[in-house]
Amino acid sequence: MRIYIDGHSFHYEMENLVRLFYPNEKIAVYDNYETEPEKPYIITRMTNADGIISLSASVYFEDYERSKCKDINADDNESEKNAERELAVILYDLLSEYTGKKQPWGILTGVRPIKLFRRLSEQNGSEYAKKYFEQKLLVSEAKTELSAVTEINERKILSLNHRDSFSLYVSIPFCPTRCSYCSFVSQTVERAKKLIEPYFKLLCKEIAYTGQIADEKKLRLETVYIGGGTPTTLSAEQLSELIDVIKTSFDLTNCREFTIEAGRPDTITEEKLTAILSRGVDRISINPQTLNDDVLRVIGRKHSAAQTIDAYKMAEKIGFRHINMDLIAGLPCDTPESFINTLNTICELSPASITVHTLALKRSSRLTLEGRGVTTETGNYAAGMLEYCEKKLTESGYHPYYLYRQTRMEGNLENVGWSKDGFDGLYNVYVMDETHTIIGCGAGAVTKLKVPDSEIITRIFNYKYPYEYINGFDEMLKRKEQVREFYDELS
Repeated sequence: MRIYIDGHSFHYEMENLVRLFYPNEKIAVYDNYETEPEKPYIITRMTNADGIISLSASVYFEDYERSKCKDINADDNESEKNAERELAVILYDLLSEYTGKKQPWGILTGVRPIKLFRRLSEQNGSEYAKKYFEQKLLVSEAKTELSAVTEINERKILSLNHRDSFSLYVSIPFCPTRCSYCSFVSQTVERAKKLIEPYFKLLCKEIAYTGQIADEKKLRLETVYIGGGTPTTLSAEQLSELIDVIKTSFDLTNCREFTIEAGRPDTITEEKLTAILSRGVDRISINPQTLNDDVLRVIGRKHSAAQTIDAYKMAEKIGFRHINMDLIAGLPCDTPESFINTLNTICELSPASITVHTLALKRSSRLTLEGRGVTTETGNYAAGMLEYCEKKLTESGYHPYYLYRQTRMEGNLENVGWSKDGFDGLYNVYVMDETHTIIGCGAGAVTKLKVPDSEIITRIFNYKYPYEYINGFDEMLKRKEQVREFYDELS
């Protein structure tokens, strides 16, 4: 599929809009229009003359050719932004007519729709934001209402933020096996066993060094999140040491939440859970993804549904009050019936929070490399699964507190965090809203330095892979100096 751009710079938006309708197509974007190019192709045009912006989109498929156009005024500072949106609407209409598809999020292709909804609400009120979503962005009524409710719940969490607030992310990039849908920077324990101990020792050094900078700059630590990968691939002794290093390196006086992902049930032991809880970690995530054993085998997980339930009950018995559980809608071989069974069983366990993801297939995942991309059927399945989630979880006393989207999601849907009152995942909201600075430690971690009361973010990237991190550790510490320089400039 070729997209030709004529007279505008909206390359990214046009490509991603087309990808909503053709998620598995190879899409190429060109500035120069060819004479009679090979079908299928799309042309988007913009001209600006005498205060009028003329927009048009044309689609050329083997059995279908059609164009649409629209003129708008070029009389204010918003004209470029409006032109981009209107051109997207024109192209959306053409593709929707041809494919017979309506996208639940309309022309929105961004990761953070709630952030946009909040900005619109702050400017003109929530009713205006709802109308804008539905009328200007073509978002469905159901997704608009979900956005409105989520934004209200997020706002309570954002109000806790201070100008000097930050969160700490620590990366443990090792897993028992690699899931077939995964594209994260993680390695299996079997392949990377020799790297774990040297990686762990250097990670503790980076944490200690970073803590010195945070203390020097008098930063206020709000949340800690140890993720990966699967942090519970570490031993009980290593987990204890890691938590102790964080506690001695940072002032946790104002820390509202401390999370460790215990994502794989087959890595959870009583000894590890006791070590975690005894050191004050108040939130863990046990992630079944599904309770269908056949689906677990297909996606490359070695644990069973029964192990998930046993791990949950063990954590509950030991004393964890906030246990989160992750599910994925749209997994290969999962059916609406088995997904409903999974969710119903999880609701019977009654965890404090449940995160419902929609399968998103990245380029480097095994499922994508095997050619098992997003299809209309699986997208429809996933849509029905999320509809059931919203109904069931609301009835079970949960509310949506954060929401984000990814590219190549089944059905162009969303990921939603649901929680009982008082158990919202604060770190999740701060990350997705880009509320304050996130300082990352470990392989694949990204530090995002946020200028207060602005949208300005400076990123510092750690090396991606454990072996790179180990070999280039001195460079990691040098990069952390940018944190000090950033706050020196702010003061």
